[in-house]
Amino acid sequence: MFYRRKILLSLLQLFKGKLPKIDFQKYLFLFNIKRAVPFFEFIPYKYGCYSFQANQDMLTLCKYNLVEDLNKNWKLVDKSNYLSSLKMEDRIALLNLNRDFKYLKEDDLIKYVYENYPYYAIHSLKAKEILNDESYKLIRDLKPNKNNYLLCTIGYEGKTIEHFTNQLIKEDIRVLCDIRKNALSMKYGFSKNQLKFILENVGIEYIHIPELGIESGKRQNLNTLEDYEELFRNYELDTLPGKLEELKTIHNLFIENKRIALMCFEADHKCCHRSRTLNALIKLNKKDYTIKHL
Repeated sequence: MFYRRKILLSLLQLFKGKLPKIDFQKYLFLFNIKRAVPFFEFIPYKYGCYSFQANQDMLTLCKYNLVEDLNKNWKLVDKSNYLSSLKMEDRIALLNLNRDFKYLKEDDLIKYVYENYPYYAIHSLKAKEILNDESYKLIRDLKPNKNNYLLCTIGYEGKTIEHFTNQLIKEDIRVLCDIRKNALSMKYGFSKNQLKFILENVGIEYIHIPELGIESGKRQNLNTLEDYEELFRNYELDTLPGKLEELKTIHNLFIENKRIALMCFEADHKCCHRSRTLNALIKLNKKDYTIKHL
């Protein structure tokens, strides 16, 4: 079993085997935020801090009959002592979490997290209801609202879906253009339907433009920078000249929304065809804008 899933089971164990899903996310957040290297990352979601990876792990634990999904609650089924199997530092951190926060529940717990970590409340549906005017204004002021034109590229290699999404939120990206040929990934959160759901729930439009992708067969045996350069020269010569309509679609989205990102897999934009797609877009654009590689 993944160690991070033992953390989830131990958390439920400490809180008497049952927690509301919203409270569960908040307790898990408070545990992770103190770690130099967190087990889970979080995004600002409709009820505050939320880890899609943690939720997916809980659903997996349900399949193994270790946890039961009770609609709004998680219930521990397995009676094993997972807490005792953790490293000492993690066991102590969870025990301290339980000691310090077990009496904070529901709106009181949400309010505590919002007041102490306001970034995670910027998309909250409850913030105005449970916070005073000063705290709510702070959250509204933290929400990115940038008016200059920004054209980004971003790859998800080596990133969690939460880290990837936070990068887009903090740059106030309004549209993500996925230019993979096939929008499928073994990495959780980055297949088309998952990615679209997550992004559109934080106010980012997702559009898949497979016509601008590169066939997977052409990506075999890329070992050197020269191999990549040859691939991208062929992409510029053979693919992009026939994709003017798709490029105009992205250009129009850029003009309408001001802040968009081109997305593919590779971490380094120089080793990805999105850099060449970007070059083609630059030729179409006459506005003042900034380019950034996330």
